[in-house]
Amino acid sequence: MTQASQIEITAFDWVPPMARGHVRDLRPRWACEEMGLPYQTRLISAMNRPQWYYAEQPWGQVPFLRDGEVTVFESGATLLHLAEKTGKLMPQSGQGRADVQSWLLAAFNSVEPWYLQLLMIVFAGDEEWARLRKPAMLEFMAQRLGRLADAMGDREWLAGEFSIADIAMATVLRDTSGPDMVPLDRWPNLAAYLDRALARPAFQRALDAQFADFKTDAEAGV
Repeated sequence: MTQASQIEITAFDWVPPMARGHVRDLRPRWACEEMGLPYQTRLISAMNRPQWYYAEQPWGQVPFLRDGEVTVFESGATLLHLAEKTGKLMPQSGQGRADVQSWLLAAFNSVEPWYLQLLMIVFAGDEEWARLRKPAMLEFMAQRLGRLADAMGDREWLAGEFSIADIAMATVLRDTSGPDMVPLDRWPNLAAYLDRALARPAFQRALDAQFADFKTDAEAGV
């Protein structure tokens, strides 16, 4: 990351410990690191989101990306913008481009929403509705991951070379296998895929940069 850059990524200046390293600005940060693209961050409060920010991001979420006069919100849209800007991590035409876009949207539409539903159930703890719903959701999540494992087979990456689709899917899978979720080691090819993705130096640089931007609890007044 650099402080003299055309790319600006809006991120939070503090989140609870369990969320650190999982906030979605990690996705465009990772893409920038893979692409060798300098960026800077604009930090806002997650606890008291400034009112003006809702004019840029209707739900007050991050990331929000500014590239000169172009602005983009939603992490998937930021990945597409960066790939199209640089010509990296996504073929420029043909089936290769279609494959990357398909898998990118699959991560966000066919896997992540079900993980988020399961996460809400886990957070609900011993509430009756959560206890009743959890077994079915665990089974459904396992079905989703099983289908993904079958589709991936023995490929190294989802769509040929490492791409923005892998940034999307790896950040989703990284969360689905958390405590009380669905152990990813049930599908050795998915576990190995995630290990490969997270071993990339660009991921670690992005992760370190996100952590470096967080205030301490004392600084945040928590």
